[in-house]
Amino acid sequence: MSSSTKKPTPTTKLCTHTLTSMNYRDADLVEDLIGKKTFSEVMFMQILGREPRAVDMRIMDAVLITLMEHGFTPSAIATRMIYMSAPENLQGAVAAGLMAVGSQFVGTMENNAVILQQIVDSSEPEKFTENLVMEIRKNKQNLPGFGHHLHKPDDPRSIKLLALTEAEPELEQKYVGALRLLSATVDRVYGRHITINATGAVAAMLGEIGIPPKLMRGFAVISRAAGLVSHIAEEQQDPAGRFIWDTIDEMIPYVGNGPGTGGQSHG
Repeated sequence: MSSSTKKPTPTTKLCTHTLTSMNYRDADLVEDLIGKKTFSEVMFMQILGREPRAVDMRIMDAVLITLMEHGFTPSAIATRMIYMSAPENLQGAVAAGLMAVGSQFVGTMENNAVILQQIVDSSEPEKFTENLVMEIRKNKQNLPGFGHHLHKPDDPRSIKLLALTEAEPELEQKYVGALRLLSATVDRVYGRHITINATGAVAAMLGEIGIPPKLMRGFAVISRAAGLVSHIAEEQQDPAGRFIWDTIDEMIPYVGNGPGTGGQSHG
């Protein structure tokens, strides 16, 4: 490869260190951050590359608290089962649970955020939203950010989160407005009320403070990691992993033609 076509050397702005100091971006870790900033503030600065405003922290903390826990979900079950199998590998159990943060559970705000961004950018938002929802219904597709199998007719988390966001005068409310428009259109097209779930509200909230859609799932990962550590803490005190395994083994019978009768676990 000639010097004229050589790719530039990658660079980083995230961290540097000397024998006696360390910097996170442009801030001295020891002098500027430790004991002076919260974890949430430094996390925001590292990811977004700017100092957070007070409103950014209020929105961010509300999001992180909301996404931390939802009981025995697939991510929590995965973490407990892996921890039961390999209790020496706490980080592996948490990582197993985080693999479930995706397009069906916890991480769905990314898909909803893409839609909200399209509505915000549209020159005719009402028409665009109408056509979009009609197309989704026609193709029998899932509508990200809407519906919940446990919370009906409304998700109490969404009600609180949107009210908190709409009470912030510093925010433009563009993404919350897009979500409200999308919700009204969904109800009209489907002929019934479909709840905005927590990740739908989160998509609008994170959009308001400038989080790109492709980064939003990362905040779900950060939040849910804390929740999964709490499941491990409880598993250490009151184990449920073996009960989950035994229950599944009992409730899902063997129906093949082999000689076994099912319900027999082997370590």
